Amino acid sequence: MQFTVALDGPAAAGKGTISKALARHFGFAHLDTGLLYRAVGAKGGDPVTAARGLTQADLAREDLRSLEAGAAASRVATIPEVRQALVRFQRDFARRDGGAVLDGRDIGTVICPNAEVKIFVTASPEIRAHRRWLEVGGEEADVLVQVRERDARDMNRADAPLKPAFDAVMLDTTAMSIDDATRIAISLVEAGLRP
Repeated sequence: MQFTVALDGPAAAGKGTISKALARHFGFAHLDTGLLYRAVGAKGGDPVTAARGLTQADLAREDLRSLEAGAAASRVATIPEVRQALVRFQRDFARRDGGAVLDGRDIGTVICPNAEVKIFVTASPEIRAHRRWLEVGGEEADVLVQVRERDARDMNRADAPLKPAFDAVMLDTTAMSIDDATRIAISLVEAGLRP
């Protein structure tokens, strides 16, 4: 069975946690596509060469969840040649047998426009910054500045900007527990699986 669930949204909205929970619940494979860009940014050197030579070992680096790796990912994601190098990998993953959940910024709009279920997970910048600050520490005000800067880059890039697919279901997690958000997402996927 081929069945693709696309979750998009800005940083720290909850899409990663929700997508992993969906993959576990339904037995689908999971891909955090942001890790691809984080790994490319973290490798350094020429980003296009790094994207073309990406390995599983690159995706297992322990520093990929840092603020620095996130900022580097946002920068390299603006390079069309980097995006092109990673598109095939993501599309092949999405159509694997057994179902797949992919989370990122352009899954429902560019990578998998024909995904059976599309969810756009969002939350206020302040809530997202607080969540990210709890993960990485530092000064919370600085994290909010970085979240807003990243949103601006991701939403305004020329190639595959962050935006909801026209047929995506909006899931605002600002005032929602992760359990409640996950329950809603599970119900959306169950509806998509019905014949």
